[in-house]
Amino acid sequence: MEPVLLYILGVLVVVVGLVVSIALHELGHFVPAKLFGVRVGQFMIGFGRTIVSWRRGDTEYGVKWIPLGGYISMAGMYPPVESGGRARTASTGFFQTLVQDARSASADTIVEGEEHRTFYRLPVWQRVVIMLGGPLMNLVIAVLLYAVLLVGFGIPQPSTTLGSVSQCVLPATSERQECESGDPAAPGAEAGLLPGDRIVAIDGTSIREWADVTALVRPAAGDALPVVIERDGAERTVTITPLLTERYAFDAEGEIVEGPDGELLTEEVGFVGIAPAYETVQQPVGEVLPAVGDNVSAVVGIILNLPQRMVDVAEAAFGPEERDPNGPISVVGVGRIAGEIASLDSTPVAERVASLIGLLASLNVALFVFNLIPLMPLDGGHIAGALWEGLRRAFARLTRRPDPGPIDTAKLVPFTLAVVVVLGAMSALLIYADIVKPVSLF
Repeated sequence: MEPVLLYILGVLVVVVGLVVSIALHELGHFVPAKLFGVRVGQFMIGFGRTIVSWRRGDTEYGVKWIPLGGYISMAGMYPPVESGGRARTASTGFFQTLVQDARSASADTIVEGEEHRTFYRLPVWQRVVIMLGGPLMNLVIAVLLYAVLLVGFGIPQPSTTLGSVSQCVLPATSERQECESGDPAAPGAEAGLLPGDRIVAIDGTSIREWADVTALVRPAAGDALPVVIERDGAERTVTITPLLTERYAFDAEGEIVEGPDGELLTEEVGFVGIAPAYETVQQPVGEVLPAVGDNVSAVVGIILNLPQRMVDVAEAAFGPEERDPNGPISVVGVGRIAGEIASLDSTPVAERVASLIGLLASLNVALFVFNLIPLMPLDGGHIAGALWEGLRRAFARLTRRPDPGPIDTAKLVPFTLAVVVVLGAMSALLIYADIVKPVSLF
């Protein structure tokens, strides 16, 4: 019963964290909009039917049933029809009617006598600040959460203490995990190394981190190496001769190298048969921003390859292929992972809390990057429209032409609808895949 309750608790932590992140995202839009004098009619968390709402001044605040987003309703998001133009009706076509309906809905938000409090009348830089405020709030949340994770809790790092000692040598491509009588003995076990031993020096070189061990052992196949270890507070020296064996090839960042067809590459290196014990090490504050930057780069990479990744998800969801553990997942998948983390009885509570904080930090990084995509109705689309308007006006001033006025972003409503449909289809596919073939920690 307890694992089930912990699982539910993990899901609730992510749901609450997501709702708070959405609320703060919208607050990032709301505060500058109010500061710049825009009339904000609504501040809503979620979509669908309203659960509860209240009014303070010009704004109605509320919570809706589906916690998958939020919005603020600003007066005059779209400019009115150009002077001398005419409103289109349904007889002129479906898409033109969509445009006019968007203009009409925007016009309905403008209170008579408060035309100056509209979004489209703001200078370009103020509109950019308003629309950028939401994603930047998610970035700030991510930085703070990473600071708590790295500086407060720390991250697991390999130590110079042995965590395990292999009894035999198995090739990297071997499907067996158990030793058999014909397997050659591992040099580490043959030399008498035991889990808990701390490596002090190898071949006269002091060992400060596990990377030093790897750097000295891998190129030394066939060479007898004197190794100084510490056991029970006393130092002793043993001699180890690494065996030449096939291991996976690693790059400078410690990642396994893949070939052009996605296969894992191997190389022949010296092998001792030892692995480090991991210890949680608190990081300096200077490591926070690089960690956030690495996460941003990873999310950007996923988005740039999103079409192919969605094809992979579809093939996994409707076929025998396995899900990519580093691929995109939905909020359902995030919730499942959070539940698995919380219910890991074998893991200390502090590590589970740290993992949930890391999950929420990554979620906010994803919200930051995704909302900056320059497509309507995302924040990046509004930012791109405002910047394009600024360029047009600057060019008009340089060429002594009349001010072209605000860009009629209402004309993008049909394209916006198409983007919404595509995003909805992608979300439905991810949710389905996370139900029938979820990404799991186990």
